[in-house]
Amino acid sequence: MLSKKAQYAIKALSYLVSRQSECPILISEIAEKKQIPLKFLENILLELRKAGILESKKGKGGGYLIKTNPEMTSLASVIRIIDGPIAMLPCVSLYFYERCESCDEEQCKINGLFVEARDAVLGVLEQKTLADLK
Repeated sequence: MLSKKAQYAIKALSYLVSRQSECPILISEIAEKKQIPLKFLENILLELRKAGILESKKGKGGGYLIKTNPEMTSLASVIRIIDGPIAMLPCVSLYFYERCESCDEEQCKINGLFVEARDAVLGVLEQKTLADLK
């Protein structure tokens, strides 16, 4: 399930993309327009800035703006930054693989099913970009 934090990140990014020509945008404006708690949003935007998706400007006329090309930034990459793995099981994760406790992957009956589910979800999230949020 997508966390509330990831939902807020996507909402904030959609606002920034839609207002890209008017950037930078104050964090308080994003919080108000998207109904996101300000303190929570500050942490989310800081994480996205550290990951290189956003840029911030300080002082008068400051705020946040999209740093990457919205058409090249997938929703999957944003979700991974905020939530980590997209896969429902650690043993089927592409970037965060971990062997499940007491599991024989060769004999596992659910592994293949969840690989299929992961691929279906990623098929959408890798194709959709920040530009699609306009």
